[in-house]
Amino acid sequence: MTALVSLWAGAALAEPVGQFADHRDVGAVSTPGRVTFAGDAYRVSASGANIWDRADAFHYAWTERSGDLHIAADIAFEGAGSDPHRKAGLMIRQNLTPGSPYADVMLHGDGLVALQYREVQDGPTRQIVSAVAHPSRVRLEREGDFVYFSVAGPDGVLHHAGGSFRIPFQAPYLVGLALSAHNNAVTETARFSHVELTVPKLAYVPDTGYAAQVEASLEVIEVGGVRSRRVVRQFDGKIEAPNWSRDGKTLIYNAGGRIWRIPVEGGEPVQIDTGRYLDNNNDHGLSPDGRLLAISDQIEPDNLSRIHVVTLDGSAPVRTLVDDPQARSYWHGWSPDGATLAYVRVGAGDGSYDIWTHALAGGAPTPLIVGPGVDDGPEYSPDGRYLYFNSTRSGAMALWRARADGGDPVQLTRDPARRDWFAHLSPDGKWIAYISFGDDVALPDHPPNRSDVQIRLMPADGSAPPEILTRLFGGQGTLNVPSWSPDGKSIAFVSYRLKR
Repeated sequence: MTALVSLWAGAALAEPVGQFADHRDVGAVSTPGRVTFAGDAYRVSASGANIWDRADAFHYAWTERSGDLHIAADIAFEGAGSDPHRKAGLMIRQNLTPGSPYADVMLHGDGLVALQYREVQDGPTRQIVSAVAHPSRVRLEREGDFVYFSVAGPDGVLHHAGGSFRIPFQAPYLVGLALSAHNNAVTETARFSHVELTVPKLAYVPDTGYAAQVEASLEVIEVGGVRSRRVVRQFDGKIEAPNWSRDGKTLIYNAGGRIWRIPVEGGEPVQIDTGRYLDNNNDHGLSPDGRLLAISDQIEPDNLSRIHVVTLDGSAPVRTLVDDPQARSYWHGWSPDGATLAYVRVGAGDGSYDIWTHALAGGAPTPLIVGPGVDDGPEYSPDGRYLYFNSTRSGAMALWRARADGGDPVQLTRDPARRDWFAHLSPDGKWIAYISFGDDVALPDHPPNRSDVQIRLMPADGSAPPEILTRLFGGQGTLNVPSWSPDGKSIAFVSYRLKR
Protein backbone atom coordinates (compact mmCIF):
# COMPACT_ATOMS: atom_id res chain seq x y z
CA MET A 1 0.00 0.00 0.00
CA THR A 2 1.24 3.48 -0.78
CA ALA A 3 0.93 6.50 1.47
CA LEU A 4 -1.75 7.92 -0.86
CA VAL A 5 -4.08 4.96 -0.45
CA SER A 6 -3.36 4.36 3.23
CA LEU A 7 -4.55 7.88 4.12
CA TRP A 8 -8.13 6.77 3.42
CA ALA A 9 -7.85 3.03 3.90
CA GLY A 10 -10.32 1.48 6.28
CA ALA A 11 -8.55 -1.88 6.34
CA ALA A 12 -4.96 -2.70 7.09
CA LEU A 13 -4.43 -4.97 4.12
CA ALA A 14 -5.14 -4.56 0.43
CA GLU A 15 -7.55 -6.96 -1.28
CA PRO A 16 -6.28 -7.45 -4.85
CA VAL A 17 -8.76 -8.68 -7.44
CA GLY A 18 -7.75 -9.36 -11.03
CA GLN A 19 -5.69 -6.46 -12.32
CA PHE A 20 -6.82 -4.14 -9.53
CA ALA A 21 -4.73 -3.65 -6.38
CA ASP A 22 -7.60 -3.13 -3.95
CA HIS A 23 -11.34 -2.59 -3.60
CA ARG A 24 -13.58 -1.12 -0.92
CA ASP A 25 -16.56 1.08 -0.20
CA VAL A 26 -16.24 4.84 -0.54
CA GLY A 27 -18.62 7.01 1.48
CA ALA A 28 -21.65 5.88 3.49
CA VAL A 29 -23.10 2.54 2.37
CA SER A 30 -25.66 0.33 4.11
CA THR A 31 -24.26 -2.96 2.84
CA PRO A 32 -20.58 -3.76 2.29
CA GLY A 33 -19.75 -4.08 -1.40
CA ARG A 34 -17.84 -6.94 -2.96
CA VAL A 35 -15.95 -7.83 -6.13
CA THR A 36 -15.21 -11.22 -7.65
CA PHE A 37 -13.18 -12.03 -10.74
CA ALA A 38 -13.61 -15.10 -12.92
CA GLY A 39 -12.64 -15.71 -16.53
CA ASP A 40 -12.51 -12.28 -18.11
CA ALA A 41 -15.19 -10.59 -15.99
CA TYR A 42 -15.53 -8.71 -12.72
CA ARG A 43 -18.80 -9.00 -10.81
CA VAL A 44 -19.31 -5.97 -8.56
CA SER A 45 -22.08 -5.55 -5.96
CA ALA A 46 -22.79 -2.36 -4.01
CA SER A 47 -25.34 -0.26 -2.20
CA GLY A 48 -24.77 3.51 -1.83
CA ALA A 49 -26.96 6.54 -2.48
CA ASN A 50 -25.19 7.92 -5.56
CA ILE A 51 -22.03 9.05 -7.33
CA TRP A 52 -22.97 12.70 -7.66
CA ASP A 53 -23.03 16.17 -6.11
CA ARG A 54 -20.35 16.78 -3.43
CA ALA A 55 -20.05 13.33 -1.82
CA ASP A 56 -20.16 9.85 -3.31
CA ALA A 57 -21.27 6.48 -1.94
CA PHE A 58 -20.28 3.41 -3.95
CA HIS A 59 -17.95 0.41 -4.22
CA TYR A 60 -14.64 0.86 -6.03
CA ALA A 61 -11.98 -1.53 -7.35
CA TRP A 62 -8.84 0.36 -8.30
CA THR A 63 -5.17 0.39 -9.03
CA GLU A 64 -2.68 3.29 -9.05
CA ARG A 65 -1.49 4.85 -12.28
CA SER A 66 0.05 8.04 -13.61
CA GLY A 67 0.24 9.71 -16.99
CA ASP A 68 -2.10 9.11 -19.93
CA LEU A 69 -4.41 6.12 -19.71
CA HIS A 70 -7.46 4.53 -21.36
CA ILE A 71 -9.73 2.10 -19.51
CA ALA A 72 -12.48 0.24 -21.38
CA ALA A 73 -15.06 -2.42 -20.52
CA ASP A 74 -18.33 -4.04 -21.49
CA ILE A 75 -20.81 -3.26 -18.69
CA ALA A 76 -24.11 -4.93 -17.95
CA PHE A 77 -26.42 -4.77 -14.92
CA GLU A 78 -27.88 -7.90 -13.39
CA GLY A 79 -31.64 -7.89 -12.88
CA ALA A 80 -34.26 -5.20 -13.44
CA GLY A 81 -32.97 -3.03 -10.60
CA SER A 82 -34.83 -0.79 -8.18
CA ASP A 83 -33.77 2.57 -9.63
CA PRO A 84 -33.28 3.65 -13.27
CA HIS A 85 -30.36 5.82 -12.15
CA ARG A 86 -28.20 3.05 -10.68
CA LYS A 87 -24.70 3.60 -12.03
CA ALA A 88 -21.89 1.33 -13.15
CA GLY A 89 -18.81 2.69 -14.80
CA LEU A 90 -15.11 3.37 -15.18
CA MET A 91 -13.52 5.94 -12.88
CA ILE A 92 -10.34 7.94 -12.40
CA ARG A 93 -10.19 9.32 -8.86
CA GLN A 94 -7.67 11.44 -7.00
CA ASN A 95 -8.31 9.86 -3.57
CA LEU A 96 -10.76 7.73 -1.59
CA THR A 97 -12.61 10.46 0.27
CA PRO A 98 -16.31 10.82 -0.64
CA GLY A 99 -15.68 14.29 -2.10
CA SER A 100 -12.57 13.50 -4.14
CA PRO A 101 -11.99 15.03 -7.58
CA TYR A 102 -12.85 12.42 -10.19
CA ALA A 103 -13.88 11.70 -13.74
CA ASP A 104 -15.87 8.71 -14.86
CA VAL A 105 -17.97 7.35 -17.68
CA MET A 106 -21.17 6.00 -16.15
CA LEU A 107 -23.79 3.69 -17.59
CA HIS A 108 -27.14 4.33 -15.90
CA GLY A 109 -29.82 1.72 -15.35
CA ASP A 110 -32.02 3.33 -18.02
CA GLY A 111 -29.22 3.17 -20.62
CA LEU A 112 -28.05 6.80 -20.41
CA VAL A 113 -24.29 7.29 -20.68
CA ALA A 114 -22.49 10.32 -19.27
CA LEU A 115 -18.99 11.59 -18.56
CA GLN A 116 -19.19 12.83 -14.94
CA TYR A 117 -16.54 14.91 -13.21
CA ARG A 118 -15.82 16.75 -9.98
CA GLU A 119 -13.18 19.37 -10.59
CA VAL A 120 -12.15 20.17 -7.00
CA GLN A 121 -12.22 18.44 -3.62
CA ASP A 122 -15.75 18.51 -2.14
CA GLY A 123 -17.02 20.51 -5.12
CA PRO A 124 -20.11 19.88 -7.26
CA THR A 125 -20.38 17.16 -9.87
CA ARG A 126 -21.00 18.05 -13.54
CA GLN A 127 -21.69 15.83 -16.52
CA ILE A 128 -21.60 15.54 -20.31
CA VAL A 129 -24.44 13.34 -21.59
CA SER A 130 -23.75 11.20 -24.66
CA ALA A 131 -26.07 11.22 -27.66
CA VAL A 132 -25.75 7.41 -27.69
CA ALA A 133 -27.60 5.28 -25.13
CA HIS A 134 -27.44 1.56 -24.23
CA PRO A 135 -23.82 1.07 -25.36
CA SER A 136 -22.23 -2.34 -25.71
CA ARG A 137 -18.87 -0.98 -24.51
CA VAL A 138 -17.50 2.25 -23.02
CA ARG A 139 -14.06 3.78 -22.59
CA LEU A 140 -12.73 6.54 -20.31
CA GLU A 141 -9.71 8.36 -21.74
CA ARG A 142 -7.20 10.55 -19.92
CA GLU A 143 -4.87 12.44 -22.26
CA GLY A 144 -2.83 15.24 -20.73
CA ASP A 145 -5.11 17.33 -18.54
CA PHE A 146 -8.25 16.33 -20.47
CA VAL A 147 -10.71 13.48 -20.05
CA TYR A 148 -12.76 12.13 -22.96
CA PHE A 149 -15.08 9.17 -23.45
CA SER A 150 -16.03 6.74 -26.18
CA VAL A 151 -19.04 4.45 -26.64
CA ALA A 152 -19.82 1.46 -28.84
CA GLY A 153 -23.05 0.33 -30.41
CA PRO A 154 -24.14 -3.27 -31.04
CA ASP A 155 -21.07 -3.88 -33.26
CA GLY A 156 -18.75 -3.27 -30.30
CA VAL A 157 -16.67 -0.67 -32.16
CA LEU A 158 -15.77 2.32 -29.97
CA HIS A 159 -16.37 5.82 -31.31
CA HIS A 160 -15.69 9.10 -29.57
CA ALA A 161 -18.85 10.23 -27.80
CA GLY A 162 -17.98 13.94 -27.97
CA GLY A 163 -17.34 16.41 -25.21
CA SER A 164 -14.30 16.76 -22.99
CA PHE A 165 -13.26 18.45 -19.79
CA ARG A 166 -9.98 19.83 -18.48
CA ILE A 167 -9.21 18.33 -15.06
CA PRO A 168 -5.52 17.97 -14.09
CA PHE A 169 -5.12 14.91 -11.86
CA GLN A 170 -2.00 14.71 -9.73
CA ALA A 171 0.18 11.60 -9.97
CA PRO A 172 -0.44 8.99 -8.81
CA TYR A 173 -4.19 8.73 -9.28
CA LEU A 174 -6.57 5.80 -8.89
CA VAL A 175 -8.34 4.11 -11.80
CA GLY A 176 -10.86 1.31 -11.81
CA LEU A 177 -14.46 0.04 -11.65
CA ALA A 178 -17.28 1.76 -9.74
CA LEU A 179 -20.86 0.85 -8.86
CA SER A 180 -23.58 2.65 -6.89
CA ALA A 181 -27.13 1.39 -6.33
CA HIS A 182 -28.58 4.94 -6.22
CA ASN A 183 -30.70 3.56 -3.38
CA ASN A 184 -28.76 2.87 -0.22
CA ALA A 185 -31.42 0.48 1.04
CA VAL A 186 -30.74 -2.06 -1.72
CA THR A 187 -27.79 -3.80 -3.34
CA GLU A 188 -27.22 -3.79 -7.09
CA THR A 189 -24.84 -5.90 -9.17
CA ALA A 190 -23.08 -5.25 -12.47
CA ARG A 191 -20.73 -7.27 -14.64
CA PHE A 192 -17.60 -5.65 -16.15
CA SER A 193 -16.07 -7.84 -18.88
CA HIS A 194 -13.14 -7.52 -21.29
CA VAL A 195 -11.61 -4.82 -19.08
CA GLU A 196 -8.60 -3.17 -20.69
CA LEU A 197 -6.15 -0.65 -19.22
CA THR A 198 -3.92 0.72 -21.97
CA VAL A 199 -1.50 3.60 -22.45
CA PRO A 200 -2.39 5.54 -25.63
CA LYS A 201 0.34 6.21 -28.15
CA LEU A 202 0.62 10.00 -28.08
CA ALA A 203 4.32 10.49 -28.71
CA TYR A 204 4.03 13.33 -31.21
CA VAL A 205 3.78 17.11 -31.36
CA PRO A 206 0.19 17.93 -32.39
CA ASP A 207 -0.59 20.63 -34.93
CA THR A 208 -2.93 23.01 -33.11
CA GLY A 209 -3.14 25.60 -35.88
CA TYR A 210 -5.95 26.39 -38.26
CA ALA A 211 -5.06 23.51 -40.58
CA ALA A 212 -5.23 20.90 -37.81
CA GLN A 213 -7.58 17.97 -38.35
CA VAL A 214 -10.21 17.74 -35.61
CA GLU A 215 -13.38 16.04 -34.52
CA ALA A 216 -16.15 18.32 -33.30
CA SER A 217 -18.90 17.97 -30.70
CA LEU A 218 -22.02 20.11 -30.96
CA GLU A 219 -23.10 20.56 -27.34
CA VAL A 220 -25.67 22.29 -25.16
CA ILE A 221 -24.96 23.37 -21.57
CA GLU A 222 -27.51 24.31 -18.91
CA VAL A 223 -26.80 27.74 -17.43
CA GLY A 224 -28.52 26.99 -14.12
CA GLY A 225 -28.78 23.90 -11.93
CA VAL A 226 -25.96 21.38 -12.24
CA ARG A 227 -24.87 22.88 -15.58
CA SER A 228 -25.14 19.57 -17.36
CA ARG A 229 -23.64 19.36 -20.85
CA ARG A 230 -25.34 17.27 -23.53
CA VAL A 231 -23.83 16.15 -26.84
CA VAL A 232 -26.29 16.87 -29.66
CA ARG A 233 -24.11 15.20 -32.28
CA GLN A 234 -20.49 14.15 -32.73
CA PHE A 235 -18.89 15.05 -36.08
CA ASP A 236 -15.88 13.42 -37.69
CA GLY A 237 -14.74 16.80 -39.04
CA LYS A 238 -14.89 20.45 -38.09
CA ILE A 239 -18.10 22.39 -37.49
CA GLU A 240 -18.42 25.85 -35.94
CA ALA A 241 -20.55 28.52 -34.33
CA PRO A 242 -24.07 27.29 -33.48
CA ASN A 243 -27.04 29.68 -33.51
CA TRP A 244 -30.30 28.75 -31.78
CA SER A 245 -33.54 29.10 -33.77
CA ARG A 246 -36.22 31.39 -32.35
CA ASP A 247 -38.63 28.50 -31.75
CA GLY A 248 -35.97 26.63 -29.72
CA LYS A 249 -36.13 23.52 -31.89
CA THR A 250 -33.10 23.88 -34.18
CA LEU A 251 -29.40 24.69 -34.12
CA ILE A 252 -27.72 26.33 -37.12
CA TYR A 253 -23.97 25.96 -37.73
CA ASN A 254 -21.36 26.14 -40.49
CA ALA A 255 -19.22 23.31 -41.83
CA GLY A 256 -17.30 22.93 -45.06
CA GLY A 257 -18.37 26.39 -46.22
CA ARG A 258 -22.06 25.48 -46.00
CA ILE A 259 -24.70 26.41 -43.44
CA TRP A 260 -26.60 23.56 -41.78
CA ARG A 261 -29.50 23.03 -39.40
CA ILE A 262 -30.05 20.17 -36.98
CA PRO A 263 -32.72 19.41 -34.36
CA VAL A 264 -31.65 20.41 -30.84
CA GLU A 265 -32.41 16.85 -29.70
CA GLY A 266 -30.08 15.42 -32.37
CA GLY A 267 -30.63 13.86 -35.75
CA GLU A 268 -29.47 14.32 -39.33
CA PRO A 269 -28.22 17.77 -40.46
CA VAL A 270 -29.92 19.49 -43.41
CA GLN A 271 -28.17 22.07 -45.57
CA ILE A 272 -29.67 25.58 -45.76
CA ASP A 273 -29.89 27.05 -49.25
CA THR A 274 -27.45 29.98 -49.50
CA GLY A 275 -27.43 30.17 -53.29
CA ARG A 276 -23.99 30.30 -54.83
CA TYR A 277 -22.44 31.46 -51.56
CA LEU A 278 -20.83 28.22 -50.43
CA ASP A 279 -17.69 29.41 -48.65
CA ASN A 280 -19.29 30.62 -45.44
CA ASN A 281 -17.23 31.31 -42.33
CA ASN A 282 -18.40 31.18 -38.72
CA ASP A 283 -20.00 34.64 -38.52
CA HIS A 284 -23.72 34.07 -39.13
CA GLY A 285 -26.92 34.71 -37.22
CA LEU A 286 -30.69 34.98 -37.27
CA SER A 287 -32.84 38.08 -37.43
CA PRO A 288 -34.97 38.84 -34.35
CA ASP A 289 -38.07 37.36 -36.03
CA GLY A 290 -36.14 34.24 -37.08
CA ARG A 291 -37.02 34.56 -40.79
CA LEU A 292 -33.66 35.83 -42.09
CA LEU A 293 -30.10 34.62 -41.71
CA ALA A 294 -27.06 36.87 -42.09
CA ILE A 295 -24.04 35.03 -43.49
CA SER A 296 -20.41 36.00 -44.07
CA ASP A 297 -19.05 34.37 -47.21
CA GLN A 298 -15.67 34.29 -49.00
CA ILE A 299 -16.60 32.69 -52.33
CA GLU A 300 -15.25 35.50 -54.52
CA PRO A 301 -11.75 35.19 -56.06
CA ASP A 302 -10.34 37.94 -53.80
CA ASN A 303 -11.30 35.83 -50.71
CA LEU A 304 -12.77 38.89 -48.97
CA SER A 305 -15.60 38.13 -46.57
CA ARG A 306 -18.87 39.77 -47.61
CA ILE A 307 -22.21 39.83 -45.80
CA HIS A 308 -25.38 38.46 -47.38
CA VAL A 309 -28.93 37.91 -46.14
CA VAL A 310 -30.79 34.63 -46.71
CA THR A 311 -34.48 33.80 -46.19
CA LEU A 312 -34.59 30.54 -44.26
CA ASP A 313 -37.63 29.29 -46.17
CA GLY A 314 -36.02 30.08 -49.54
CA SER A 315 -38.84 32.47 -50.47
CA ALA A 316 -36.47 35.14 -51.80
CA PRO A 317 -33.06 35.20 -53.50
CA VAL A 318 -29.92 35.70 -51.42
CA ARG A 319 -29.27 39.41 -51.06
CA THR A 320 -25.80 40.96 -50.75
CA LEU A 321 -25.76 43.64 -48.07
CA VAL A 322 -22.09 44.52 -47.43
CA ASP A 323 -19.72 44.38 -50.39
CA ASP A 324 -16.61 46.36 -49.48
CA PRO A 325 -13.72 45.84 -51.95
CA GLN A 326 -11.28 47.35 -49.43
CA ALA A 327 -12.05 45.19 -46.42
CA ARG A 328 -13.16 41.87 -45.01
CA SER A 329 -16.61 42.14 -43.42
CA TYR A 330 -17.87 39.78 -40.71
CA TRP A 331 -21.44 39.89 -39.38
CA HIS A 332 -21.91 39.74 -35.60
CA GLY A 333 -25.07 41.51 -34.42
CA TRP A 334 -28.63 42.31 -35.38
CA SER A 335 -30.54 45.19 -33.74
CA PRO A 336 -33.67 44.09 -31.83
CA ASP A 337 -35.97 45.84 -34.33
CA GLY A 338 -34.35 43.92 -37.20
CA ALA A 339 -33.46 47.13 -39.03
CA THR A 340 -29.67 47.24 -38.56
CA LEU A 341 -26.76 44.81 -38.76
CA ALA A 342 -23.52 45.36 -36.83
CA TYR A 343 -20.34 43.92 -38.25
CA VAL A 344 -16.55 44.00 -38.05
CA ARG A 345 -14.68 45.70 -40.85
CA VAL A 346 -11.07 44.50 -41.23
CA GLY A 347 -9.15 46.82 -43.50
CA ALA A 348 -7.48 44.90 -46.33
CA GLY A 349 -4.62 47.38 -46.42
CA ASP A 350 -4.00 48.51 -42.85
CA GLY A 351 -5.43 45.50 -40.95
CA SER A 352 -7.63 47.74 -38.80
CA TYR A 353 -10.49 46.10 -36.85
CA ASP A 354 -13.45 48.45 -36.45
CA ILE A 355 -17.17 48.12 -35.83
CA TRP A 356 -19.57 49.35 -38.50
CA THR A 357 -23.32 49.12 -39.05
CA HIS A 358 -25.49 48.76 -42.12
CA ALA A 359 -29.24 49.23 -42.48
CA LEU A 360 -31.13 46.22 -43.77
CA ALA A 361 -33.07 48.57 -46.06
CA GLY A 362 -29.85 49.54 -47.84
CA GLY A 363 -27.80 52.70 -48.13
CA ALA A 364 -24.24 53.37 -47.08
CA PRO A 365 -22.50 51.63 -44.14
CA THR A 366 -21.71 53.66 -41.02
CA PRO A 367 -18.50 53.50 -38.94
CA LEU A 368 -19.56 53.20 -35.31
CA ILE A 369 -16.62 52.21 -33.06
CA VAL A 370 -13.27 53.03 -34.63
CA GLY A 371 -10.01 52.49 -32.71
CA PRO A 372 -7.91 52.55 -30.77
CA GLY A 373 -6.77 48.92 -30.93
CA VAL A 374 -8.78 45.98 -32.24
CA ASP A 375 -12.58 46.13 -31.84
CA ASP A 376 -14.55 42.98 -32.66
CA GLY A 377 -17.66 40.91 -31.91
CA PRO A 378 -20.45 43.56 -31.72
CA GLU A 379 -23.78 42.39 -30.33
CA TYR A 380 -26.83 44.45 -29.36
CA SER A 381 -28.53 44.19 -25.99
CA PRO A 382 -32.13 42.89 -26.26
CA ASP A 383 -33.52 46.35 -25.45
CA GLY A 384 -31.40 47.96 -28.17
CA ARG A 385 -29.78 50.48 -25.82
CA TYR A 386 -26.26 49.06 -25.85
CA LEU A 387 -23.71 47.42 -28.08
CA TYR A 388 -21.35 44.91 -26.48
CA PHE A 389 -17.99 44.14 -28.06
CA ASN A 390 -14.42 43.01 -27.29
CA SER A 391 -11.42 45.27 -27.65
CA THR A 392 -7.68 45.55 -27.04
CA ARG A 393 -7.93 49.27 -26.27
CA SER A 394 -7.02 48.60 -22.62
CA GLY A 395 -4.10 46.30 -23.46
CA ALA A 396 -5.43 42.76 -23.10
CA MET A 397 -8.49 41.63 -25.05
CA ALA A 398 -11.47 42.45 -22.80
CA LEU A 399 -15.23 42.90 -23.04
CA TRP A 400 -16.70 46.39 -23.39
CA ARG A 401 -20.13 48.01 -23.59
CA ALA A 402 -21.05 51.19 -25.45
CA ARG A 403 -24.28 53.00 -26.23
CA ALA A 404 -25.96 51.80 -29.41
CA ASP A 405 -24.58 54.88 -31.18
CA GLY A 406 -21.04 53.87 -30.17
CA GLY A 407 -20.63 56.46 -27.42
CA ASP A 408 -19.57 56.13 -23.78
CA PRO A 409 -17.57 52.87 -23.95
CA VAL A 410 -17.16 51.08 -20.59
CA GLN A 411 -14.79 48.19 -19.86
CA LEU A 412 -16.48 45.11 -18.31
CA THR A 413 -13.77 42.45 -17.85
CA ARG A 414 -10.33 43.18 -16.40
CA ASP A 415 -8.38 39.95 -15.97
CA PRO A 416 -4.88 40.51 -17.44
CA ALA A 417 -4.32 36.75 -17.54
CA ARG A 418 -7.30 36.15 -19.85
CA ARG A 419 -8.24 37.02 -23.44
CA ASP A 420 -12.03 37.61 -23.49
CA TRP A 421 -14.02 37.43 -26.74
CA PHE A 422 -17.60 37.57 -28.04
CA ALA A 423 -20.11 38.80 -25.46
CA HIS A 424 -23.45 37.07 -26.04
CA LEU A 425 -26.49 38.50 -24.27
CA SER A 426 -29.16 36.32 -22.66
CA PRO A 427 -32.70 36.88 -24.03
CA ASP A 428 -33.65 38.87 -20.91
CA GLY A 429 -30.50 41.00 -21.21
CA LYS A 430 -29.29 40.17 -17.70
CA TRP A 431 -26.34 37.90 -18.50
CA ILE A 432 -23.35 37.65 -20.81
CA ALA A 433 -21.84 34.35 -21.94
CA TYR A 434 -18.43 34.61 -23.57
CA ILE A 435 -15.33 32.64 -24.48
CA SER A 436 -12.12 33.25 -22.56
CA PHE A 437 -8.61 32.24 -23.67
CA GLY A 438 -5.44 31.99 -21.60
CA ASP A 439 -2.67 34.56 -21.87
CA ASP A 440 -0.66 32.16 -24.04
CA VAL A 441 -2.75 33.46 -26.94
CA ALA A 442 -1.09 36.34 -28.75
CA LEU A 443 -3.08 39.53 -29.21
CA PRO A 444 -5.34 40.03 -31.07
CA ASP A 445 -5.82 36.41 -32.18
CA HIS A 446 -8.56 34.01 -31.12
CA PRO A 447 -7.10 30.77 -32.50
CA PRO A 448 -8.52 27.24 -32.61
CA ASN A 449 -7.42 24.18 -30.67
CA ARG A 450 -6.36 25.62 -27.34
CA SER A 451 -6.43 23.75 -24.05
CA ASP A 452 -6.97 26.66 -21.67
CA VAL A 453 -10.40 27.69 -23.00
CA GLN A 454 -13.34 28.57 -20.77
CA ILE A 455 -16.95 29.54 -21.34
CA ARG A 456 -17.72 32.19 -18.75
CA LEU A 457 -20.87 33.86 -17.43
CA MET A 458 -21.28 37.30 -15.85
CA PRO A 459 -23.97 39.96 -15.22
CA ALA A 460 -24.44 42.15 -18.28
CA ASP A 461 -23.81 45.30 -16.27
CA GLY A 462 -20.48 43.99 -14.94
CA SER A 463 -21.72 44.24 -11.34
CA ALA A 464 -20.19 40.89 -10.32
CA PRO A 465 -17.07 38.99 -11.39
CA PRO A 466 -17.43 36.27 -14.04
CA GLU A 467 -17.77 32.59 -13.20
CA ILE A 468 -16.64 29.61 -15.23
CA LEU A 469 -19.45 27.64 -16.86
CA THR A 470 -17.12 24.96 -18.23
CA ARG A 471 -13.58 24.26 -19.44
CA LEU A 472 -12.87 22.64 -22.77
CA PHE A 473 -10.52 22.12 -25.70
CA GLY A 474 -11.62 24.66 -28.28
CA GLY A 475 -11.33 28.27 -29.38
CA GLN A 476 -12.14 29.64 -32.81
CA GLY A 477 -15.53 28.18 -33.73
CA THR A 478 -16.59 27.33 -30.16
CA LEU A 479 -18.75 30.36 -29.34
CA ASN A 480 -18.40 32.99 -32.08
CA VAL A 481 -22.06 33.94 -32.51
CA PRO A 482 -25.27 34.38 -30.46
CA SER A 483 -26.14 30.95 -29.12
CA TRP A 484 -28.54 31.31 -26.17
CA SER A 485 -31.72 29.24 -26.20
CA PRO A 486 -34.88 31.41 -26.48
CA ASP A 487 -35.87 30.55 -22.90
CA GLY A 488 -32.47 31.66 -21.59
CA LYS A 489 -31.79 28.31 -19.92
CA SER A 490 -29.06 26.90 -22.18
CA ILE A 491 -26.18 27.80 -24.47
CA ALA A 492 -25.00 25.91 -27.56
CA PHE A 493 -21.30 25.61 -28.36
CA VAL A 494 -18.71 23.40 -30.05
CA SER A 495 -15.81 21.54 -28.43
CA TYR A 496 -13.01 19.84 -30.36
CA ARG A 497 -10.55 16.96 -30.25
CA LEU A 498 -7.41 16.67 -32.35
CA LYS A 499 -7.31 13.75 -34.73
CA ARG A 500 -4.33 11.41 -34.41
